[in-house]
Amino acid sequence: MKKFTFTLSCILATFAFGQQVQVERCLSHKAIEYQDSLTPGFADIVNEQFEIAKNAPLKKTDEVYRVPVVFHIVYNNDDQNLADSVIMRQLETLNQDFMRQNPDTVNMREDFDIVKGYPNIEFRLAQIDPDGNPTTGITRTETDLESFADFSIISGSFDALERIKSTSDGGIDPWDTERYLNIWIGNLDILGFTALLGYATPPVGLPNWPAGATAGLTDGVVVQYSVVGDNNPNEVDMGQGPLDVKGRTLTHEVGHYLGLRHIWGDGDCTQQDGIDDTPNADDQSDFDCDPTKNTCEDDIFGIDLPDMIENYMDYSAETCQNSFTRGQANLMRAVLENQRIDLIEDNPASVVETESIDVQIYPNPTSNSFTIAVENDLIDQYELISLSGKTVLRGSIESVNTEVNVNSLDNGMYVLKLSNSLTNEVVSRKVVKM
Repeated sequence: MKKFTFTLSCILATFAFGQQVQVERCLSHKAIEYQDSLTPGFADIVNEQFEIAKNAPLKKTDEVYRVPVVFHIVYNNDDQNLADSVIMRQLETLNQDFMRQNPDTVNMREDFDIVKGYPNIEFRLAQIDPDGNPTTGITRTETDLESFADFSIISGSFDALERIKSTSDGGIDPWDTERYLNIWIGNLDILGFTALLGYATPPVGLPNWPAGATAGLTDGVVVQYSVVGDNNPNEVDMGQGPLDVKGRTLTHEVGHYLGLRHIWGDGDCTQQDGIDDTPNADDQSDFDCDPTKNTCEDDIFGIDLPDMIENYMDYSAETCQNSFTRGQANLMRAVLENQRIDLIEDNPASVVETESIDVQIYPNPTSNSFTIAVENDLIDQYELISLSGKTVLRGSIESVNTEVNVNSLDNGMYVLKLSNSLTNEVVSRKVVKM
């Protein structure tokens, strides 16, 4: 069996006296040490659950698992308060990557055709909040904190970072972590440099895990605001020039959230990620795309494959990341079928679109008006609900095409609730006013 250590993803830039001294590749091992010091045996528990998920029999791999997501934007200034369009583009990238529908799959080398994986996981903005009210799946919290990162993370402490997950500490409390994937977006700079791109918790803290196993880390994902979405207007400066952001940091972190480790196992050729079909590597990529790397000998279906710089769980440049392996896909689906099953099974947080109601909304996003197009009489009324839960428009649907004027509304995201007054069938859609 391959040896491995579970990792929380983090990329840390270390500074002294306002000058950059070095850029550490990852403090994942310190995060594990931090957790294990608070809850002895934590690492053993994570490894045990990894094996359970890895060896669990899988259900049909062609079924799409849908996970409700809430994005918590915690901002100190306008730059950090990302527009809805950035969040929507990030969500699109996340879904393309986890459905293997991203256009750049054509850039994967033929060497890896035998291991390419299809996770078939879709992420949807939550439509119902924990109190049962309609929601856009995006929260916005203004904070007095200029950054949630400080020098304590150099010693492996996550106390400062975890403030983003607490209302009383300047962030925002999570929604039910068993029913929602919580993604916090905030500033992780130190002295004006991006100190951390993100980190995620492994699948712990659920009812079938021992009490205290999370060791003080609230379940979910945290990412630097400037790496969200490939249309983000902010640059990422880690002291080596701006990164070419494609939204793959969140793909990487959600991979951790669903049980994946870095493909190099945070060690050398003997310390790997526990997945049989990810090629061995003796180290991470260094934000580059070097197709000549083959740092370890391995035997995958009888072939010594090169280092897979295309893998989302490497630290290669986002421009060359485009794939998961079959083993990685199976592991993430097994986690959703076991440790994180409450995310997908009978989850009231996720409103499933009623298949009998065929409806199209266009144009969306819109600046003046949109049309509700229906092909049957299963919808007879609509309601447009703001981010705060206030109904801003309502009306009747009396024809196959109903135009709704939103020219007077503020820009932002709204929930369009469509229903039938007799059958009580309801379907919801997101509408963006720009």
